Amino acid sequence: MPPSLFLLIQNPLPFLPVSSNRLRMPVPAFLRENAPWLTAGVLLTFLSSFGQTFFISIFAGHIRADFGLSHGQWGGIYTVGTFVSALAMVWAGGLTDRFRVRVLAPVILVLTAMACLAMALNPVWWGLFLVIFALRFSGQGMTSHIAVVAMARWFIASRGKALSIATLGFAGGEALLPLLFVSLMTVWDWRLLWIVAALVALCGIPLLALLLRHERTPQSWAQSDRSLGMLGRHWTRRETLHHFLFWFMAPALLGPSAFNTAFFFHQVHFAEVKGLAHFELVAMFPLYTAVGIGAMMLSGWALDKIGTPRLIPFSQLPMVVAFALFAVAPGPWTLLTGFVFLGLTTGFNTTLPNAFWAEFYGTGNLGSIKAMAAAIMVLGSAIGPGLTGFAIDLGLGIETQYLIVAGYFVFATVMMAIGVTRARTLLAPAA
Repeated sequence: MPPSLFLLIQNPLPFLPVSSNRLRMPVPAFLRENAPWLTAGVLLTFLSSFGQTFFISIFAGHIRADFGLSHGQWGGIYTVGTFVSALAMVWAGGLTDRFRVRVLAPVILVLTAMACLAMALNPVWWGLFLVIFALRFSGQGMTSHIAVVAMARWFIASRGKALSIATLGFAGGEALLPLLFVSLMTVWDWRLLWIVAALVALCGIPLLALLLRHERTPQSWAQSDRSLGMLGRHWTRRETLHHFLFWFMAPALLGPSAFNTAFFFHQVHFAEVKGLAHFELVAMFPLYTAVGIGAMMLSGWALDKIGTPRLIPFSQLPMVVAFALFAVAPGPWTLLTGFVFLGLTTGFNTTLPNAFWAEFYGTGNLGSIKAMAAAIMVLGSAIGPGLTGFAIDLGLGIETQYLIVAGYFVFATVMMAIGVTRARTLLAPAA
């Protein structure tokens, strides 16, 4: 049976063929033809917010006060819970290779809602280990993982545009939820707000079912030549782990999640060091978010036109500039410039790495491979706050640390450039 006929039988809603015409499709037409799948991606990335650091951290003061925790104890619980969630992602991430989004995502959203309820009802400090694990695993880990793997599978010729649009949910959550929940916290108990978060997560399930009534047949499951990776084949996770490129990419995977998280985790201390009121520093965040959204959309368009191999080696150079500026900034204007460069890499990092795995290793086992990458990034978000906090306690100032961080990103960039340059020769010309 011809592959095209088999796919049509599997899914009567025909998927978009890969062609040069699709590459040139105007954005309004692309959005109109793919609205259900793109909206499902945005919804999932938005709902991942309940397990993200930017959301959990707004309750940190209340959590520490209610459970009698010091900064170090709360940070330690957060690190342990996040670390264990990274280990769980290694196994669970591969489920995206076996189950469709409309089957797997509702299960994960139920787990997210249960984790939010656990935060609301938990009576003991040691229960926070399980709560943080559940929030980080289901929210930051699996919900976002399902979204980006789906985009990489459902779209090939327009993979960059799809990823950049779907990941707008991250920016939307970051921009709206802290402001909304901090405002509500002035009139409602913080535990009640976690019940609200659980209800929002549950409301996503019927909406997702509606959007994916006719879930798109992943083009990668057709074993199309255009979705193959290096050497013209789909790589397994075991093969990927034994390939040099994965390890050349590892520092770049670890760095942004570790040090972006650390920067925002220690924002109060950083503001004090710079002689700013906390609200003055927070007032710069909208610029960071806006630049991140712009960089996300630009990188999505560019990778469809230029290709991931040419773009990704340079994606973390703005981080070098950002942390160098944070280290030496004498005043708010220099800090504001630092946020611009920080936003650039944040935007690039939402699209380029996700397209990278599909392009270099194929999409046949993308869920399992991407799970390893996601585990490294989640691990970084566990290491970063604890490592920098421990260094502060030892007397290594945050400004000095940020100079070291800038040097780290130089190292990560060099490693990426070497690895990608060597691996590009293994890609088929069609890729």
